[in-house]
Amino acid sequence: MIPKCFSDKQATVLTWWCESSPWHGREAIICDGAVRSGKTLCCGLSFFCWAMRNFSGRSFGLCGKTAGALRRNLLGELLPLLQELGFSCTERVSRGQLLLSFGGRSNTFYLFGGRDEGSAALIQGITLAGVLLDEVALMPRSFVEQACARCSVEGSRLWFNCNPEGPEHWFYKEWVQKREERNALYLHFTMADNPGLSPTIIRRYARHYSGTFYRRFVLGEWVAAEGVVYDFFDESYVRPAPPDLEEWVISCDYGTVNPASFGLWGRKGGTWYRVEEYYYDSRREGRQKTDREYADDLERLAGGRTIRQVVVDPSAASFIEVLRRRGWRVVRAENRVLEGIRITARLLKEEKLVICPPCRDAIREFSLYCWDTKAVGDQVRKEHDHAMDDIRYFAVTVAAGEGRGALAAAAVERRAF
Repeated sequence: MIPKCFSDKQATVLTWWCESSPWHGREAIICDGAVRSGKTLCCGLSFFCWAMRNFSGRSFGLCGKTAGALRRNLLGELLPLLQELGFSCTERVSRGQLLLSFGGRSNTFYLFGGRDEGSAALIQGITLAGVLLDEVALMPRSFVEQACARCSVEGSRLWFNCNPEGPEHWFYKEWVQKREERNALYLHFTMADNPGLSPTIIRRYARHYSGTFYRRFVLGEWVAAEGVVYDFFDESYVRPAPPDLEEWVISCDYGTVNPASFGLWGRKGGTWYRVEEYYYDSRREGRQKTDREYADDLERLAGGRTIRQVVVDPSAASFIEVLRRRGWRVVRAENRVLEGIRITARLLKEEKLVICPPCRDAIREFSLYCWDTKAVGDQVRKEHDHAMDDIRYFAVTVAAGEGRGALAAAAVERRAF
C-alpha cells in the first residue's frame, strides 16, 4: 500500500530530480542516517520514477551487499507499490534483471551484489543511465567506483543510501564530506523523518541499541567504536535459570594456545539461559589439551542431558570431526562479528539471553571486551573474547534464528532492529 503521507525529507528525495526542484542540477543524492527512518523506500521509489520518466530502452544498476539482500530489503516492499502505481514489473531472477514498463516506456534494471573486492568485475563493461546503491557503506570502494563509472549516458545520476559507519569510512570521507564538490544532494535522516513510526515504536527501537550502535543506528551519527562492547551489561543481566528447562544446546569457542570456552544453554519458553560453562586457559594451566580431551570436557559439561546440537567455531575443523565421530550433532557457527555483536546485544536486552551465576568467566569477559580504537574500521580487541565468541555464535546461529532460520535472521538484523 502506498504511504498516506511523506515527511519533508522524504518528499525532497521523491522530487529532487524534477525540473521544478531547486536541486534539479545535482548529479547525485546521498541519504544516510538512522535505521527505520524511511530513506530506503523513498529513495528506491524515486529512483524508479525518475528512470521511467526520463529514459526508455536504457539499462540501470540496482546494487546491494548481495542480490538476495537487495530483493529482500528493497524490492520486496517496493515492487508491490510500483504495481499499485501502474508499473508493469517482470523479474528474471536467473538473469538478475528487472523489466519495468510504464506509459509506453520500458527499461531494464540489473541487480548486482557488492560483497567484496572481486565484485567490481561483475559490473564491468555495462553502460548504465543511472545506479542505486542500497546500503553503500557495506560495499567495497572498488565496486562502488566501478558502478559509478558505468553511468556514462547523458543525464545519468547516482543514488546512495546507508546507515552510518565509522568516521574514517571511505564513503563518509569521499562522498558525504565532499558532497558539494561532487555536486551531490545530502539528506540526513532520523526516525522522526518516517511518519509511519509511532513514538512507541521509536522508543522500542532505541532500547535495542546502546553505545556506538545507538549513536549510529538511532541517532544516525558517523562515530568511531570505542569503549566496552556491551557497555550496558551489569548484574541485572545475571540471574539463575528456572527449573524444568525444555531443551539444551552447547556453544563452543575452540582454542589450543588461546582459551577454550563452552557454554551450556537451556531454553524455557522464549528465553535461553547460559546455565553452566567450561573455560580452559592453557597458558594459565601450563598445558595444552588435545581435541579428544576437549571432547571429554564437553561431554562432562553436557552432564547426561540430551543436547539438541553443538554449535562450534567454524575454524575448528579437527575438533568438529572428533565431535561428529562421537555422535554429536555439530553445527558450524555463523561468524560475522559485527552483526553477531548487534544480535547478541539485542537478545540480551530483550531478555531472550540470560547469563547465569555459575558462568563466572563469561561475566568477567563482559566487563573487559572492548573495541580496538587503533584498528582501521570496526574491530574488537583480540583479548577477553573467548566466552564472548561462544555466546555470539549461539546468539546468531540458534537464538536469533528460532522460528525463522538462523541465516535469514542474521541477514535481516541490520534492517529489522
